[in-house]
Amino acid sequence: MSAPPARKPGGWGAASGADGQRAVPPLAILVALTAISPLALNIFMPSLPGLDQVFATDASTVQLTLSLFLIGFAGAQLAYGPFSDRFGRRPPMIVGMILFLTGTGLCMLAWSIQVLILGRVIQAIGGCCGIVLSRAIVRDVYDRDEAAGRIAYIIMAMVVAPMIGPMAGGFLDDLFGWRAGFALTFIAGIAVFAFALRLLVETKHDRVPLPDLPSLVATYGSLLRRPAFLGYTAHVAFTSGGFFAFLGAGPLIVVDLWGYSRTAYGLFFAITAIGYMTGNFLASRFSQRLGIERMMMLGGTITVSGASLMLVLLVSGHENWAAVFLPMTIHALGNGICMPNGMAGAVSVDPWRAGTASGVSGFFQMAFGAATSTLVGALVTDHAWPMAAVITCTGSLSALTAWLMLRSASAGADDGVMASRPDPVEQTDGFVP
Repeated sequence: MSAPPARKPGGWGAASGADGQRAVPPLAILVALTAISPLALNIFMPSLPGLDQVFATDASTVQLTLSLFLIGFAGAQLAYGPFSDRFGRRPPMIVGMILFLTGTGLCMLAWSIQVLILGRVIQAIGGCCGIVLSRAIVRDVYDRDEAAGRIAYIIMAMVVAPMIGPMAGGFLDDLFGWRAGFALTFIAGIAVFAFALRLLVETKHDRVPLPDLPSLVATYGSLLRRPAFLGYTAHVAFTSGGFFAFLGAGPLIVVDLWGYSRTAYGLFFAITAIGYMTGNFLASRFSQRLGIERMMMLGGTITVSGASLMLVLLVSGHENWAAVFLPMTIHALGNGICMPNGMAGAVSVDPWRAGTASGVSGFFQMAFGAATSTLVGALVTDHAWPMAAVITCTGSLSALTAWLMLRSASAGADDGVMASRPDPVEQTDGFVP
């Protein structure tokens, strides 16, 4: 069995792959592919309040446009991972973007809440290709610690999408109605797809066979039996859970309970996004120097601090935009530090199966996010503090898993953290050539 091809550094421009070296796709197109689904998710959030009246339904049914989006996003990642390991990164991207555009068009033309929910699920299944494939592509061409920095650059740049999404969505909804956000997303999707077809070079050349169902289950099991993979994946899921709890309840609290406009919600959200982007910048600068476990511990501590401050403020009666969005900005700062490091750790446990690892890790991230967003949607009725309580709990779990991973790495307890190829036990699952 030969070792993986040597990796080479790359920047915002693509390496051509001359001189026999592996081509590196432009980071810009990875940013765009990763950003398109957060744009679709966030641009719609200011429109959630009031859709129950538009479609003559109840708020819990409208909430399915978020929770089922996240479930579809989670489940599809399990397929993109192994398919990208087998067929390369480009073909799944093409299929995913076609599905994304189909779902977005269906949402834009939706004539009932059922059609809107269906469109959102198709949109999520297609759009998640960018997140799965970008992580895998980065791991194809960079080593473990450098991958954390590159992923941080991608996330830092793509945070512009969730930052401008609620602002644009609120503004367009106030002026033209809720369909306008989907129209803008459709146009952006076409542009990203066109540039991806032209600029995204293939990075997965050491293909692995596509397993049958028993082998696929065995492959997932081989990852889930590794404490390192479980630790990194749990950290990513818990860190994301707080954000999705905020995403699920934030518009209801700010618009319905407190009476702010949808445009105001989008502007408030931008403050939080700046905190997240700052965390990504810090991760990109210091992850390679300090190591991903120490960065996870730092981010987890900041995350739980921001969430706890929000809970204290809301329980003490300070129910206003500043009591939510300023502590959430601190939470987002820690989140921005945690996420790229946890992701890089998860896909580095077994670099030969980076696509599969990215898909499994992303599945648990989004599944937990769907659960927390649904939970806060049910808990938040007359007060905002239940949202803060859920965010604090997930932040505490994020910090705890980071501490456990730091302790494990310091003790050298899990050699799977630095694995570079499958171990001999796992070579029998039909997934490695």
